[in-house]
Amino acid sequence: MSLVAQGQPLVWLTGAGLLLCLCMVLGLLALVLWQGFATFWPGRLVQVRLHDGALVLGEVTRVEDYRPGPELLAALGSEQRSEVERRLAERDGWATRRLLRTGNYELTNEHFRWVSDFEFGREEAPEWALLVERSSWGRFYGTPLAFLIDGQRVASEPAEIWRRFGAHHGEVSARWRQRRGLETNETGVVNARLERARLALRDVERAHGSASRIYAEEQARTQALEREAEAEFARIRAEIQALDRENARYQLLLVTADGIEKPLALDEIVRLVPANQLGFVGKCGVYLSRWREFLVDEPREANSEGGVFPAIFGTLVMTLLMTIVVVPIGVLAALYLREYARGGWIVSSVRIAINNLAGVPSIVFGVFGLGFFCYFVGASIDRIFFESKLPSPTFGTGGVLWAALTLALLTLPVVIVATEEALAAVPSSMREGSLACGASKWQTIRRIVLPRAMPGITTGMILAMARGAGAVSPLMLVGAAKLAPELPL
Repeated sequence: MSLVAQGQPLVWLTGAGLLLCLCMVLGLLALVLWQGFATFWPGRLVQVRLHDGALVLGEVTRVEDYRPGPELLAALGSEQRSEVERRLAERDGWATRRLLRTGNYELTNEHFRWVSDFEFGREEAPEWALLVERSSWGRFYGTPLAFLIDGQRVASEPAEIWRRFGAHHGEVSARWRQRRGLETNETGVVNARLERARLALRDVERAHGSASRIYAEEQARTQALEREAEAEFARIRAEIQALDRENARYQLLLVTADGIEKPLALDEIVRLVPANQLGFVGKCGVYLSRWREFLVDEPREANSEGGVFPAIFGTLVMTLLMTIVVVPIGVLAALYLREYARGGWIVSSVRIAINNLAGVPSIVFGVFGLGFFCYFVGASIDRIFFESKLPSPTFGTGGVLWAALTLALLTLPVVIVATEEALAAVPSSMREGSLACGASKWQTIRRIVLPRAMPGITTGMILAMARGAGAVSPLMLVGAAKLAPELPL
């Protein structure tokens, strides 16, 4: 018998297809891990002297080949242009350029700079070149010039400056966190108290009118509370100013590659990295510190730096709420369709509708959730229960609850179809044996069918969670907070 008749080539073909799929998945994972894990590794700082005499200090982030345009060559001097044209002719018109992350945005108005190989004069790695990660304005690159306390230079040697920085940065950071707590937590508590008093006064005005005695009494209480709040605000401002004055005493004076001196307050510095001084252990410490910041801190600089904790937390909460809503409804619907509903055109139509619903783009669900949950249901809740807060919406705006319900609609077909398939996989003989032993329909479903279908139901739940967590359109329309570390409820 030939190999074709035995089906061996088809077996090899299917095996090769499986191997190709595995290689693609593993290759994608390897690429993501390689590029992702290398992102936070501290690189070497290089100082480049260009042919025009300018100095550039930064990190090399990318190297690539390109073809220089005529406008770039026209900007060069005649002698240099001749040399560059000769070198380009040797490489068929190709040149190499490096992308340097130079930072110092407030001085140069740019974060990155391309430097071509024909622009290079001399390259070196300054021993005490520093990378400064700041809370605002991005990164700063320079070399230490002095450590200042109360405007006086207390250290001028790089090693002593580094030691002084390590001695004082911890306490400065603690005061900065205390200041932030005063600005957000304590100020927020006082503002919330004032807002409750304002809403209570508005409720009294709607119920009894502004000329009533009850309104006058409530207004007097509100005014007394406002005076207390002003005193509380004054105390908070005084504490903040005291913390600011104490932190302003400590500064780090740096000089850029082109000789510009720049004092940096220690409370602006998130992390100071002497990249060219670090060994393997030191680089691992910076690497782990950056990962910790990325996972547990809030974003800063318009979400371009800092951490993604609000996004992680919001995604987990939204996915959990979605799962709590969609799994019971989907399982019950599948149970009825598979175990109780009689076959007919109505059941067939419902199944067709469910299958078609699984193919609807997520943006359609997002628009529906925005119009129905936010603008209709949420606005109705605001008019009934939170009228005193209008026109500021409470439930009539995007939030995690509405995003979870929208994603529940999106993933409901996944749960129903997976549960139906799991129920259909349970042998009919097991149902018949249970019924023959005197068990009712529900007892058979509860004790025989559901336990054996549970792996398939769990698979449907996992698929629904994956689909919901990856759906961007409903989240952006119904539940996202743009450029804000807080998550709307």
